[in-house]
Formats: sequence, C-alpha cells, structure tokens
Amino acid sequence: MTVVSNDPSRWPFINLALFFSYWTVVAGVVVIYDWVLTLGQEIELIWKQRWSLMTVLYLVIRYSGIPYSIVNILGNMTLVSLTDAVSNIMNYAINGTSVVVAAMLGVIMIARLHAMYQRSKIMLIFLVIIFLAVNIACGIIVAILVKDMVGEEQILSGTFVCTYGYEGNVQLLASMIWTLNTVWEVVALCLAVWVTVKHFCDLRRLGPLTGSTIGDCFRVLIKSHVFYFASFFGVSCLQLGRDSPELFGSNLIGTQVLQGALQVLAGVQMFVLGPRLILGVREYHAKLVADSDAETSMNEIVFQERVDVPTSSTV
Repeated sequence: MTVVSNDPSRWPFINLALFFSYWTVVAGVVVIYDWVLTLGQEIELIWKQRWSLMTVLYLVIRYSGIPYSIVNILGNMTLVSLTDAVSNIMNYAINGTSVVVAAMLGVIMIARLHAMYQRSKIMLIFLVIIFLAVNIACGIIVAILVKDMVGEEQILSGTFVCTYGYEGNVQLLASMIWTLNTVWEVVALCLAVWVTVKHFCDLRRLGPLTGSTIGDCFRVLIKSHVFYFASFFGVSCLQLGRDSPELFGSNLIGTQVLQGALQVLAGVQMFVLGPRLILGVREYHAKLVADSDAETSMNEIVFQERVDVPTSSTV
C-alpha cells in the first residue's frame, strides 16, 4: 500500500534516504569501473583460454555485479516510483544474488585451498563439509528473512522512498548470517596462512629455482587471499555494527554513513575482489608461461650459435 504524505517533519528522513542513495551509486560505479579497468585482462585470461569451472564462476560473479548494482540503485533512488510488488521482487533479487555469489566465492576458495594442500582428499572433504553447513544454514536464514520482509512505497513531499517492514527477530537472524560467514572465512584464512608458512619453511630443502617458483606462487595466492579477507572482515564488522540494538532502524546520519560504507565494501568484496581471486592466479600463470617460452627461445638461440661456431671453423 502506497503512503502519501507532505508532512514537513518527514524531511530529515527524506534527506537521509537521498544521502543513502548516493552511496548506492558510488557502490555501482566502483563495480563497473573495476570491470572496465580489468576488461583487457579478462579478454586475454578468461575469454581466450580454455573454459573450466573457474571460468564459469568468474563470468557469473563478474556479470551479475552489474545488474545487481543497477537494481540496488533503482531501489534506493528517490526519483523513481516503484510499486510494492516491484520493491519486493527487487529485494528478493538482491538477497538471492548475495547468497548465490557468496556460495560461488566459497567454491573458488575451496579450489584454491585444495590446490595449496596438494589436492588432499581429506582437506577437500573437510572444506566441503564446512562450506555446505554454513551455506545451507545461511540460505535458510535468508529465506526466513525475505519471507518476513514486506516492502512499502512512500511518497513523501514528492519524493519516492521504499521502506521495508520486518517480522520476527531480524537483528538476531542477520547477525547469525554474518557470524557463520565470518567463521568460514576465518577458517579459510587460517588454513591458507598455515600451508603458506609451511611451504616457505620447506623452501630451504629445495633448489633455488624450484623454491623461488613455489614461493612466488604462494605469495600471489596469500596476497590476494589476505586482501579478500580484509574486505570481508570490514563488511562483517560494519554489518554487525549496523544490526546492533543501538543502531538498527536508526535514522541518525552516522547510521546512514555506516550503511553507505557497507554498500560500497560489500560490492567490492563480492564483485571486485572475488573475480580478482581468479584473475590474479591466471595472470601469474600466464607470466610463468611467457617467461618459460622466452627462456626456451633463448636456449635455442644459444644452442644454434654454439653449433654454428664449430661448423664455420671447420670450413
């Protein structure tokens, strides 16, 4: 049901809604800008390479970020009129996309850790069990939240604001989602750090060439993993802070800044750093292949020179 009001006392709420809409635009611009920035790498490292599960995950995550951002912007713009049904559909799309992308990022993390642990079946089973437990629980909680969430359009002094009503203990359910996801990310980070430290300790027993290659590979993996975890940890802290009893549902400017920063960081974590987990590894692999080809070509040149010299001398 659309609520129409010209009450001047609602102007602070209107200004906060307008302020928050700017943050959603910034979040969308960041996602699209990063896509444009890495388009050349994407063509070389994704489209021109053999397709695999990682290719599909990359493309789905990357190209779901653009419509996600557009829907998020439209849902928070104060100049666009949306019916209650459209608002609910957009809300379902936003939450559903978040759940699916989080699961895909988890699959990417499992593949990375599985490779770092030398394709250990025990480690794979351990990761899959934790991954399924966390994602199934989060999916059920999100379904409960969405079911109990009802969107309502308000026309306040000529501006369009979409608000959502909740039933049940929303704060507890939302906190449970981010707590479960944080547990998964902490476990993944600890496993990555442990195996990296172990491999660097083992480098002393390897030759300089092999040790250097393995060390560089693990540096690339752990560097991208730490950046990704730092972003996720920031999003989790902001989410838990926003859902605290003191701030939940508050119209203070500080709360709006917190929610705006959460929008930007969540977009970066899912649709920027997520795809870069794959791009970083493929870029490093392409560099290794290029260096190997260059070394092979140089060896061929040297070999030919060594062959030509004694031949000319005999003549």
